Amino acid sequence: MIRTDLTNILVTGGAGFVGSAIVEKLASNAQNFVVVVDNLHTGSLDKVPKSEHNNVKFIKCDVNNFQDISGIFYAYRFEYVWHYAALVGVKRTLKNPVMVLNDIKGISNILTLSKNTGVKRVFYSSSSEVYGEPVEFPQNEETTPLNSRLPYAIVKNVGEAYLRSFKKEYGLDFTIFRFFNTYGPKQSKDFVISKFIGRALENKDITIYGEGNQTRTFCFIEDNVEACVNAFYDNKYINDVVNVGGADELRIVDLAKLIINITGSKSQLVYLDALEEGDMTRRQPDTEKMKKLLKRDPIMLEDGIKRILANTKYIL
Repeated sequence: MIRTDLTNILVTGGAGFVGSAIVEKLASNAQNFVVVVDNLHTGSLDKVPKSEHNNVKFIKCDVNNFQDISGIFYAYRFEYVWHYAALVGVKRTLKNPVMVLNDIKGISNILTLSKNTGVKRVFYSSSSEVYGEPVEFPQNEETTPLNSRLPYAIVKNVGEAYLRSFKKEYGLDFTIFRFFNTYGPKQSKDFVISKFIGRALENKDITIYGEGNQTRTFCFIEDNVEACVNAFYDNKYINDVVNVGGADELRIVDLAKLIINITGSKSQLVYLDALEEGDMTRRQPDTEKMKKLLKRDPIMLEDGIKRILANTKYIL
């Protein structure tokens, strides 16, 4: 099974929104052979790309099960690993806290097997949730207040600690990507932009938690993937952390109004009680490292929304 003529790469969670986009970008290089593993709990086979180079292999597998994932590592002898498998989504992670905590097993499995099989570098999808309620703006990679009690945030922090520990003790190189809100075609309907667009296209009410004054930045999937893959090809930010997100802060209520305006929708805004937990007041990343990786201007939010609208089959 080992492709000695190609660079063998593992992408976990590769049937998810961001993971599948990473697979597509890596597989566009005919010198890469990409093995995709996913338990399909939230991912979909429809998102796994079909490569013109016939260099993508999908294997259904739960990385939290050591026996399953170890066989794949020893069969393919990967040079690089992108660990993107995780339970995501605010509501989903709040509803399934134990399932979230089980992802720590997957992190341990991936790093142990990477160390044992000679992987050169592990790329890890962390999250802006590690910042908890922000203590500075913009949020810089060197500041990690660890003030969130949410299992998802805790697991991502533990994952980062695992990577640093494996580097210190075993010399396993890593790069941590802290993802802020990423959006684009193929994203699940339960994330904010895809949900708002879907409601707007059907002229249905758009629900807002609280007054909608909580802020977020939004990164188009193409910017996310290009920055991360450039870190790989250019050997940048080895054993370092990179924020991956948009730079422009926007209130959620203004996001809803923007989508209504772009779509020409008749949707009305309906305000619900604020979430008791998990809905941080502000998010604004320091994106200086990402800008250096991207090597171009990021895609503006309005343009990104219009690109999604050109792919409405992924939404409705």
